[in-house]
Amino acid sequence: MQIALISSTKDPASVNIKETLLNDSGFVRLENKFGNEDIYGYLIDNKDIKLYTIDTEMIFANDLDKKIDADVFIFLSKHKAADGRASLTCHPIGNFGNNEKGGKEKTLCICPSNLLKDIFLELSNNVNGTGYEATLEATHHGPFMEKPILFFELGSTEKHWNDKKGAKIYVKTLMNVLRDENKSYESVFVIGGTHYNHVANKTMLKTDFAVGHILPKHNFENFNEDILKQLLKKTMPKPKFALLDWKGLGKEKQRILDLLKNNNIEFKRSDRFFE
Repeated sequence: MQIALISSTKDPASVNIKETLLNDSGFVRLENKFGNEDIYGYLIDNKDIKLYTIDTEMIFANDLDKKIDADVFIFLSKHKAADGRASLTCHPIGNFGNNEKGGKEKTLCICPSNLLKDIFLELSNNVNGTGYEATLEATHHGPFMEKPILFFELGSTEKHWNDKKGAKIYVKTLMNVLRDENKSYESVFVIGGTHYNHVANKTMLKTDFAVGHILPKHNFENFNEDILKQLLKKTMPKPKFALLDWKGLGKEKQRILDLLKNNNIEFKRSDRFFE
């Protein structure tokens, strides 16, 4: 398997993570370059891992998979949030609505749910006692590409972007996952709830299912049959069912239930799922 790690010179957290990765993990500089930037490689078992650096904002790096040959892309990114918490987050990529933050409007990318679960489980173990918290985020922003992609982020303020302790937790998590024999899970996608989705987090931590795409309630206005088909098609492996954040469906509950039933999509309620 070929895995591309993507760093950006425009992102201070990404620069911090890259420096820590190169100092701590055994990557070696390769002979070829990507643009003007060096490429670094790491081989383990059947995994050919390469670290690339781009000089543009990551969320606007559409079609990078046309320039880099890889099976899956992991973007090493900053996380920004108004609450200022020390957070390490990971999430699927795509837009339910407009594309002001990169990608294509109303278009999702392929989410490798097994890899997302492996990262989140490892991260949740590694943040204990560090002052950082681990959480999934709902699907949002670009870039668009046709290969599986996820973002792994360090944040949520400039202080954290440059924090070496946070970068070391990040790199330890990433390398442990990449070095491990990754597991296989059945997958689901989540509908409802907030951007930081409690049901998705709990599903990852407490069940044998891997969460793929997450549609939060603030994007319900964009939820239609086309988006539903993308949630199914672009969660990898194909989801077994939709998991509904039951308390987080609000006034849209009946419309969402009708949409799922009319398309013969199996669903489960979160208030009964963890019993």
